[in-house]
Amino acid sequence: MKTNRFIAPFQRAGSLLGKIPGALMIIPLFIGATINTFFPEVLDVGSFSTALFRDGTGALLGLFFFCMGAQIDLRSTAPTIQKGMAILIGKVGIGVLVGLSVAFFVPGGTLFGLLPLAIIAAMTNSNSTLYVALTKQFGNATDRGAVAVISVNDGPFFTMIALGAAGLAAFPLQMLVGILLPLAIGFLLGNLNRTVREFLMPGESLLIPFLGFVVGRGIDFGTLGQAGMQGLLLGLMTLVLSGGAAIGTLHLFHVLSRRPKPARNMISAAAESTTAGNAIATPAAIALVDPAYQAIQALATAQVAAATVTTAILAPLLVMLVSRWQLQRGITPEAETKWIEQSKKSKRAVESSPAELAVQ
Repeated sequence: MKTNRFIAPFQRAGSLLGKIPGALMIIPLFIGATINTFFPEVLDVGSFSTALFRDGTGALLGLFFFCMGAQIDLRSTAPTIQKGMAILIGKVGIGVLVGLSVAFFVPGGTLFGLLPLAIIAAMTNSNSTLYVALTKQFGNATDRGAVAVISVNDGPFFTMIALGAAGLAAFPLQMLVGILLPLAIGFLLGNLNRTVREFLMPGESLLIPFLGFVVGRGIDFGTLGQAGMQGLLLGLMTLVLSGGAAIGTLHLFHVLSRRPKPARNMISAAAESTTAGNAIATPAAIALVDPAYQAIQALATAQVAAATVTTAILAPLLVMLVSRWQLQRGITPEAETKWIEQSKKSKRAVESSPAELAVQ
């Protein structure tokens, strides 16, 4: 009984943490920011502690990208790939468009204090864990499977490509190769051997708290306070604009592919209206490659962190609304699954007919 009384508070704390959106990233980030604000010299003790908790950003990001690359599966079925690509194009496209529009056309290069770096990082990235949970409850197998394609937006790569192509950042070729190499090796190994993919799968979740801490160590509470309302606005922009663009692009794909109306399921696009916890590390990754961003890294990180929490709270509400809207119009994930299965049967019948005629 004494042991249970001792453990019970920790169990309650763990249960509470599990209810906080993006807790794996957010809580360590706040701990890191607390140490940086009030006890900045604690991590200067040297040895492993300093190497891991103060100077470990680059190594942790590299290992995270390696594990993440292994989870991108090329062997997804055609409907799943098509759905994932449509959603990805809508979400990433609008995020890059809004971010670069702010950089080039808004006076001062910020929108109500929101930095283009934070806008692109937040709006192009998505919370895969929440996506899977929502599509499992409201969607079907193709919705859940599309995460294999959508997960390509994890990490800083689309942000890096957008800023580099627009001339807003300078990424030396050697540095760019060095950043992409861990992802590429992980992708190659994961697709060559399923055992490697399964072995590396826990690595993504395992590394997120450590990334949160080392990123938070570069932030003070003054920056977090400054970014609060800005991050809320960024979260709403992500929900409405990137979520809306994903829904619109997927709907256009359904129309162009001549799907019957009951099969035009858009649950997966609505579930993509989030900002991932790992997006919080994107400003740090960009600043590692282009030191010009080091001055705004802390503010951009705080803005993305606030957007992560905002979208994690509101995205489930959006998915429920879309689900109800669909049901009122006779559109269901089950109808989509049935239509896909019928299409596959029809295709197999057409393909087998010439062979049967040849035998006859």
